[in-house]
Amino acid sequence: MSASDSELLQGLARLDWFVRQPPDQAAALLAAGRVIRLRAGEWVHGEGDEEGGLLALISGGLRLYAQAPGGREALIGLLQPGHLMGQSALTGGGPRLVTAICAVDSVVFNLSDRALRRVAVDHPGVWRDVSSLIYRQLRLSIQTLAEKGALSQRAQLAARLLQLAGTSGQIAIRQGELAEIIGVTRKALNAWLGEMVKSGAVRTGYGLIKVLDRRRLEAVIAAED
Repeated sequence: MSASDSELLQGLARLDWFVRQPPDQAAALLAAGRVIRLRAGEWVHGEGDEEGGLLALISGGLRLYAQAPGGREALIGLLQPGHLMGQSALTGGGPRLVTAICAVDSVVFNLSDRALRRVAVDHPGVWRDVSSLIYRQLRLSIQTLAEKGALSQRAQLAARLLQLAGTSGQIAIRQGELAEIIGVTRKALNAWLGEMVKSGAVRTGYGLIKVLDRRRLEAVIAAED
């Protein structure tokens, strides 16, 4: 492993999912995975791929697609640096549920099912932590469905910005992509983003949105009550 890869893994070790694990188990998982560097447009994995496992995005951004009726690929989300996703066939999961494609040059950390199985020989508690990650993903999916049923599209935009911004506040996404994820027209999204820029909630740039004031976005959602 190169020195640069070791530094990247040290950063991953500070992510919440790893921090919550016993130190020796977290270290074993980090040692068992692979750091992969990919170019913009390259696939990380495809929906229906049989090989399961987990991945963490170290840098860059991943577009997440799922197949809609009629064979159309729908953009459903964007994975931001510091976030993990995936599932394991060894915890009752099946083939990959989404297609993940690099939006920009990206660095990912991949933990295959085979790697998880090796770690679990000495650290069987790893399956509990994999299950907790899967539960988090399910909770996020249910939250998104609830937002679509309970919030206006403008408030859905505010909620999705808060979710995508994470701790850094920076979202590498084109406005057309964001409009597709929420299911609104580009014209409507531009108008709402313009309001949020004027209020000081966000700043926009080419392929980038920066959340400046989370409370102002929360106020947009609270106004739905």
